[in-house]
Amino acid sequence: MRLRIRGSWLSALALTLALPLAAREPARQAGQTSQSTPAAKAGGTRSFTSGQKADVEGVIIKRQPDSLTIRTSDGSEIAIALNNQTEVKEKKSNPFRSGKNFATTQLLRGLEIEVKGRGDSSGGLVADEIKLKADDLRVANSIESRVTPVEGRLTQSESRLGQAETNAQRLSGQVEELSNISNAARGGAKAAQETADQAKESAEAAKQRAEAAHTGIRTTNDRISSLDDFDVRSTETVNFKVGSAVLSPDAKATLDRIAEAAKTDKGYMIEIAGFASSDGSEAANRILSQRRADAVVQYLAENHNVPLRRVVTPFGYGEKQPVADNHNREGRQQNRRVEVKILVNRGLTASTGQPNAPSN
Repeated sequence: MRLRIRGSWLSALALTLALPLAAREPARQAGQTSQSTPAAKAGGTRSFTSGQKADVEGVIIKRQPDSLTIRTSDGSEIAIALNNQTEVKEKKSNPFRSGKNFATTQLLRGLEIEVKGRGDSSGGLVADEIKLKADDLRVANSIESRVTPVEGRLTQSESRLGQAETNAQRLSGQVEELSNISNAARGGAKAAQETADQAKESAEAAKQRAEAAHTGIRTTNDRISSLDDFDVRSTETVNFKVGSAVLSPDAKATLDRIAEAAKTDKGYMIEIAGFASSDGSEAANRILSQRRADAVVQYLAENHNVPLRRVVTPFGYGEKQPVADNHNREGRQQNRRVEVKILVNRGLTASTGQPNAPSN
């Protein structure tokens, strides 16, 4: 591997040293030729004697199947003939990289080339070797794909114009056409973006509506599931004398307050439970507690028009569920009672954005 790299480096060095010597020979030959062939005027056609070697550079301005015409930097034109022995190679800048070979069909108008060849009997140049840059070929391909052939398509007015002016007009028209296409493409892209934005906004709106509908359905299902569930809004207790089911003035005042508060709730129910102390027999106390509960229901219905459908079936628990000790006077006094609870239905009073309306 080291011998191969060293050999390549020595070859490149020898090639570099040989370039000045090789350049002298064409210059000497060109000097001899200039004595036998008059120099062409700037902008005219350059001709060569038969067999004269030449190395020229220029841009292809005309292209025929087996020939082409180039224009050099001084404006003169040279006719180049192609044959089967003509080699087309890449003009590479890196001497250590192998160059590419091209076909003569890839020699397009607008391509800058370097031609080595010999003069023919018609004053033109027969190409032995043509070199070009790969980047220049890509540019020429782009131009060729957009510019129509010149030959056979010129109008009578175009034929009077110079070749440079004609090409400039055609290229100007192509630039304008490409500009129009670019503008149209930008307009289409903008419209497509606006359509995409609108579609995105519509999708977001539809998503929000779907989420809102899902939330509403979930809320409705929760309310339906809660129709059998009640929350205790308030609890009040009224007390009675020993062996009595008659409401005292204080008890009536308490029931008045309960009734007024219940009317402001939506979907309310009233739960009434009667209790007794341990005074007397258990059976008598059960009956007494029921009479006390019934007395509360009767007062609410008669004095406050509370619908009976709002009242849970009253029940007397007798001595059961005491809240104080029955072995002392104060405890027994607390146990002679009726508990009144205001219950509110969870399903009917779920958050709807409106306050609870009075309902009977």
